[in-house]
Amino acid sequence: MSKIGLIIKREFDSRVKKKSFLLATILVPLLFPAIIGGMIYFAIEESKNAEQQKVYVLDEAGTFNFENDKKYAFEELNLSLEEAKTIFTESEAYALLYFPEFELANPEGIVMYAKKNPSLQASSYFENQIESQIRDQKLKESGISEKEMEGLKTNISLSTINVSDSGEEKASSAGVAYGIAYAFSFLVYMFVLIYGTQIMQGVIEEKSSKIVEIIVSSVKPFQLMLGKVIGVASVGLLQFAIWVVLIFALSAGVFAMFDLNPADMQTAQESMSGMNGGSNAQAMMENSKAGEILNIVYDIPYAYYISVFAFFFISGYLLYGALFAAVGSAVDNITDAQQFTMPITMPMIIGFLGTFMFVMPEPDGNVSFWLSIIPFTAPVAMMARVAFGVPAWELALSMGLMVIGFVFTIWMAGRIYRIGILMHGTKVNYKTLLKWVKTNS
Repeated sequence: MSKIGLIIKREFDSRVKKKSFLLATILVPLLFPAIIGGMIYFAIEESKNAEQQKVYVLDEAGTFNFENDKKYAFEELNLSLEEAKTIFTESEAYALLYFPEFELANPEGIVMYAKKNPSLQASSYFENQIESQIRDQKLKESGISEKEMEGLKTNISLSTINVSDSGEEKASSAGVAYGIAYAFSFLVYMFVLIYGTQIMQGVIEEKSSKIVEIIVSSVKPFQLMLGKVIGVASVGLLQFAIWVVLIFALSAGVFAMFDLNPADMQTAQESMSGMNGGSNAQAMMENSKAGEILNIVYDIPYAYYISVFAFFFISGYLLYGALFAAVGSAVDNITDAQQFTMPITMPMIIGFLGTFMFVMPEPDGNVSFWLSIIPFTAPVAMMARVAFGVPAWELALSMGLMVIGFVFTIWMAGRIYRIGILMHGTKVNYKTLLKWVKTNS
């Protein structure tokens, strides 16, 4: 076995045989579903047990009529504004809605008084309620009856079909694509930073214990660095592969437990397409929608996503892992490394934030394109774009630049590593690192 192979095996064995690795590998696939399930359970229970909050309404215009619901109970006041505010401040009411006299064409002066900042959800709720009633008032003034207004209100459930260049049609869902984009981009972000940090800590520990001085007497520093980077990467891939198998096994168990067969759900959905009317029809439509989403999830090209994930994880890890190894070789402790880790992680953080700000809202936008092409942000951004569909040439370009990117960072990190790994007690700055990169001997 080659020297690099021996180093890879040493790094792999030392991490895989730890109890922490086994616990994390087994517990994470169980922990995340348990956390999500618990959050959903408590959210449902909270909505069931939530008490109605009182909302006072002072309507000088006399045009609004709010109906009580599970969350809010509305009480009208026939007082002056100052008297209403006094009653509100002395009560336990959630809010006071004030409507002055206004023209429907220009509804201004509406105020919501609250004792603390209302949530975005609450603000949106009241805004929608008010806008809906003003719209109804405008329709009434135009001569439309209430019966006609009810007939104008329509609820639709939009189905989306992706059409390939060959004309093949396939059902899709923006919600499913969003979930896949979030999951894979987050996994790449998490894996690269976690295992990159492990590389840096491992190098610092070996350097501090002087073990590395014995090792470099047998192998070249660059071989040692490359072996460490590849060894830790193999640990990450093994862990991810185990997670995939466990998640698929758990999913299969859930399907079997609830007897959920996507093909049967699709047949039921097609048989319901001609039904209408009544509450039973509404329930059938909801089941039909669930069956459609289930079918979309079942037909996801998992092999394609996993292979793309594996490439961007490996290439992204090699790109960042080499830099983390270089930093670890240049310093004597974790404290000294902090000044260098922020510039390294900042591009990945930009890519992660850019994924939510640009990629998910507009996967084909210019900013999304460049985030998925630039090697330092591509591992996260491209994984998000892939879920929404990416032209083959863009994916190939991104992959090609990633290869160039990690080859360059490995080369640069190797030049730092060969000098820094044997340096002790030297205060290193960016000027020193640049000098080491330029040094030929």
